[in-house]
Amino acid sequence: MISLACELAGVRFANPIWAASGTFGFGRPYADLYPLRKLGAIVSKGLTVRPRTGNSGTRLYETPSGIMNSIGLENPGIRAFLERELPEMTTYGTAVIVNLGGGSIPEYVEGARLLDDYCQWLQASGQKAVDMLELNISCPNVKEGGLAFGLDTEQARKLVKEVRQATSLPLIIKLAPGARDLTEMARMCEYEGADGVSLINTIQAMAIDIRQRRSVFDRAYAGLSGPAIKPIALRMVHQVARAVSIPVVGVGGISSASDIVEFVMAGATAVQIGTYNMMNLRAGDTLAEQLIELMNEEGIMSLEEIRGII
Repeated sequence: MISLACELAGVRFANPIWAASGTFGFGRPYADLYPLRKLGAIVSKGLTVRPRTGNSGTRLYETPSGIMNSIGLENPGIRAFLERELPEMTTYGTAVIVNLGGGSIPEYVEGARLLDDYCQWLQASGQKAVDMLELNISCPNVKEGGLAFGLDTEQARKLVKEVRQATSLPLIIKLAPGARDLTEMARMCEYEGADGVSLINTIQAMAIDIRQRRSVFDRAYAGLSGPAIKPIALRMVHQVARAVSIPVVGVGGISSASDIVEFVMAGATAVQIGTYNMMNLRAGDTLAEQLIELMNEEGIMSLEEIRGII
């Protein structure tokens, strides 16, 4: 029997296919389209302690082989998520991962503690809780001039260290592709107690409206995702997987079973599907079935056989 199962930080996943943060909401819009137990995990929309309205103007813009987004972390806030969204998310039969953002270290820490306390209460009362925390370090540090935490290793170190101390949940760090030294950043995360890293986040890009003589986006730049960035993401996953001993989750432009196999061969334990969820509303279901077919064709009984072979 072909096995798609994988494990990360003691959490068992039915398969390596996770729905990426920001592309799947909290699962509800897709739950009517296919059984979400077909996914290995759902990564929540990025959450902050307090609600955010997000960016003004154009938020999504199609570009060849991808999309650009300028959402601005619009979200209902952690407390509203715990009260309104988490109860339903835990009924889908798949792992639940919360993506956590913030504008300062104290805000991140507050969010991590809120989640940790609530999850401990749920577990004590016999209810399913969050399985894992994904720390988004691409958010700007508003107290240090707006530089994203994930660009500088020492800035990120303080954040990762304090969040690690604030939560008992398994912790993976979502790395920014613009980091000055991505492998150094990943090694720092491992040293500070992270259980894994995920990469890559979107790549900063630009689009111009030549008739309006202005950028398409109010904030000038936006995040590029989709098949266009896959070769870059694959290279970065390969580099990071060889630099650390903790699991690596591959993100960036995955839209086929062969893409998944490539990332696993490059060293990924699991992968996240983002833009493809908008190209195929049943992406998780489609990819799970295609992955089994491809493994059968190639005589691969378990992903462990091919993980990191490149």
